[in-house]
Amino acid sequence: GERAAMAFVAGAAGSQARLCGGCEPARSAVALKGRGEAVARRANAVRMSAGKKSAYEIAVLAGDGIGPEITAVTLEVLTAAAKKHGFELRYREAPVGGAAIDATSVPLPDETLAACKAADSSLLACIGGPKWDSLPRELRPETGLLGLRKGLGLFANLRPAKTIPQLLEASTLKPEVVSGVDIMVVRELTGDVYFGTPKGIEFDEVAKERKGFSNMIYYEHEVDRIARVGFETAKKRKGKLCSVDKANVLDVSQLWRERVIEVGKEYSDVELSHMYVDNCAMQLIRWPKQFDTIVTGNMFGDILSDEASMLVGSLGMLPSASLGDGSGPGLFEPVHGSAPDIAGQDLANPLACVLSGAMMLRYDLDQPEAADLIEKTVNDVMDANVRTGDIMSSELKAAGVTPVGCKAMGEALLRAIEG
Repeated sequence: GERAAMAFVAGAAGSQARLCGGCEPARSAVALKGRGEAVARRANAVRMSAGKKSAYEIAVLAGDGIGPEITAVTLEVLTAAAKKHGFELRYREAPVGGAAIDATSVPLPDETLAACKAADSSLLACIGGPKWDSLPRELRPETGLLGLRKGLGLFANLRPAKTIPQLLEASTLKPEVVSGVDIMVVRELTGDVYFGTPKGIEFDEVAKERKGFSNMIYYEHEVDRIARVGFETAKKRKGKLCSVDKANVLDVSQLWRERVIEVGKEYSDVELSHMYVDNCAMQLIRWPKQFDTIVTGNMFGDILSDEASMLVGSLGMLPSASLGDGSGPGLFEPVHGSAPDIAGQDLANPLACVLSGAMMLRYDLDQPEAADLIEKTVNDVMDANVRTGDIMSSELKAAGVTPVGCKAMGEALLRAIEG
C-alpha cells in the first residue's frame, strides 16, 4: 500500500506529573539556528506506515502458548470494528517463535519476515515456552522476535502503563499510589547490550576458566532518533520527558545523556529531566504519578517497562507498539508472555492483544475512530464486570461473579461492538 508521510502522534494524554528530587533538570530555553533542519528531523522521528484506505493487509503471527487463542478473539474484534467504520482487514498468518521452530527448524523463517515486510502492519500474540529453552540461543523463539524487530527496522517500542479504575484492586500497590497513573515508556529496540558485538562465551587461557561477555554500545544516530520519538511522544501528552540512564558509571550512558540533551534543544516545549536507572526503578514504586513519558535504552527499557506494567495490576491488560520510520509496517503485541501452563484451556485474557490491535489501528493504519471504538468497548466490558480469572477482584468473587474464559470474553466484546 501507499506509505503516508505522516508524523507519528502519540495519543492518550498522561496524568498530571511532577518530577521528584531524584530527577536532574537539564533544560533551558535555547534559541535555535537552522530551525528548518530541526523541524525536518523532528518530522522524521517516526512515520505512520499506511495512510487511510479502504483495505489493509495484516501479517498475523499467533506464535506459541496462548497465542492462537487470544489471536482468534483479537481478529474477530478487529474485523467487527473495521466493518463498523467502513474498511476491510485482510489477514495473512505466518509462523514465528516456537511454532516456526517446529515447522521449519528456525524461529524466524524468511517467508515470515517477507510477509511482514509486504503487509501494512503486523500483529504478534506471544512466543516462547519451556519446550524450546534448551535449544542453542540462535535457535530459541526469542531470537526470532529480535530478528523480526531488526529486520523490520523497528527501533522504538512504546509501552503504555495506565491504571484502569475498575482494576485498581488488582495492583499490589495501594490505590492512592497507583490511582491516576498514566505512563508511556519509550524503549530503544535495536541497539544496546542485546545487539552489541563482540559477545559470547569462551575459555580464558590466562584465568583458566570460561568467561561470558556482551557489549553495551550505542551510536549517536541511534540515541538521537529514539530521543526524538521520546520528545514527540511527550509533546502529545503532558510535555514532560524523563531520560533514564546510568551516566554516573557507564560511558555509553554518558554519550546517551549528551545526545538527549542536544536533541532536547529542538524541543523548547518539552521539559526534560534525567534519572539514573536504579533510582527510576525505586521511584516507579514509590511515586509513579511523577512520570509522564520515559525514554531509555534497550536493556533498561526492557526492565522498567515490565516494572511499570505491574502498576496496572495485570500484564493481561497491556499492549505495546514497536515502530520504525514508516517505510515498513510496525509490530503490535501484548506485553505478556505465552503462558504455556494455561494454553489450550480457554483461560487466557485476550484484552492486551485486543488493545494491541487498537494501537495498530491508531499508529500504523490511520484509523483512530476504530481504535477508539475498541478501547471504549474494553472499558464497557470492564464496567459490566466481565472478567477473566487474572483480573477478577475479591469483591466480585464475594458478589458471586464467575470468571469467563477467553472465548466468552471475546463474545462479550463483540456484543458490545455490534450492540
